[in-house]
Amino acid sequence: MYLVRTPEFIQKLFPNFVWKMPNQEKVIYLTFDDGPIPEVTPWVLDVLEQYQAKGTFFCVGENVKKHPQLLEELRHKGHSVGNHTYNHYNGWQTENITYLRNVRKGAHAVRSELFRPPYGRVKPSQAKFLNRHYRVIMWDVLSGDFDNNISAEQCLDNVMRNTQAGSITVFHDSLKAKEKLEFVLPKVLKHFSSLGYRFEALQEQSLVKKKKRLA
Repeated sequence: MYLVRTPEFIQKLFPNFVWKMPNQEKVIYLTFDDGPIPEVTPWVLDVLEQYQAKGTFFCVGENVKKHPQLLEELRHKGHSVGNHTYNHYNGWQTENITYLRNVRKGAHAVRSELFRPPYGRVKPSQAKFLNRHYRVIMWDVLSGDFDNNISAEQCLDNVMRNTQAGSITVFHDSLKAKEKLEFVLPKVLKHFSSLGYRFEALQEQSLVKKKKRLA
């Protein structure tokens, strides 16, 4: 079970996590989890480029090790990258030491202080460590492109109905999400671009500086 739009009360449980961006302008922050992989990530880059859109890619460390050239291409094209653990660990199901070591290994592979927990699942004890060492990026809109129980049209509706200025919206550049992503992403870019929105990457430097000011 998952929530397409993250309720305010959940966001308030972890106030040091970034759930959306306080932006009065028409800016949306598209994010992509679980890559990079050659079967999907280059296609995403091509579609984003058609709309002069930038995104943020939360990369799994073992995928970066297999495809280091894709990480460099992401950076070269002006996108941001973040860490999604090295082995896509679920924090709820993993002992703290094992989980946090895997996070750190992922951070070294990706070379980023931005972090998104797989499945959005971390224990409060893990969150304390993460907040000290990383800028944790969550989301306020989850597309559901990974969900085999919904149609591509429902996935599109999830994004269209819930995304607004400042939203951090989650997609996946993975084989599991590929079919829905190919249907949804171009339509989202076309629709919101026609309404005057821009698509920007989350900037690691400014977010990390903000975290340090709050510390």
